[in-house]
Amino acid sequence: MAHAKKMKLSIMVSSTVYDIRPLLKQVFGMLTGYGFDVLMSDRATIAVDPRRHNFESCIRAVMNCDLFFGIITSSYGTGVSKKENRSITHMELMKAIDLDRPRFMLCHQAVVSSRVLLNTLSYEMTPDKTQSLKGAAGRRLLKLESKSVLKDLRTIDMLEAALNEGADFDGRTNHWVQEFESDEDVRTYVATNFDPKGQNREFFEDMIRAKRGKVAR
Repeated sequence: MAHAKKMKLSIMVSSTVYDIRPLLKQVFGMLTGYGFDVLMSDRATIAVDPRRHNFESCIRAVMNCDLFFGIITSSYGTGVSKKENRSITHMELMKAIDLDRPRFMLCHQAVVSSRVLLNTLSYEMTPDKTQSLKGAAGRRLLKLESKSVLKDLRTIDMLEAALNEGADFDGRTNHWVQEFESDEDVRTYVATNFDPKGQNREFFEDMIRAKRGKVAR
């Protein structure tokens, strides 16, 4: 009698690619080693529908995943939708939020520090009126120099979306964003959160039971 195939959880890894490609390869190896079905465009594990725009294939992957792992870097990505005025990485995050997928989020220190700095600044519009630089509305008139550490201010928009800014503070869930500076920080985060025998073991077991129940129905 054949053994039933062990059920896996699928995880979507969402990030820019070209600036952290070696790191993504390491993340992919760790996650597959932990037994996850990893959806990552850079490792060619996201199916492409030739009839549709590439962005739609990525959004479909978010819709099909069990877990969402987002890495916000100082780069915003080159593939930006003119209609949405967002990069595909940004759109993937917003879709995961809309679907309330369990989210594991990392954000580079440069983005976190830039947000903190801008949130404490304002500029003079008239002698008796100032404009805060806090939030997307406050940043909308700002422009970055070409050599800025931060490549696009919309990376801060992504961070604030992941933090669930504006929601009731005490009632917020699914909003932890871990700051990182190095590849080692990322590897530590992956090991801490995704080792199936680690601290999140009960959470993953509950998710697998729920997934198995849906399949049985």
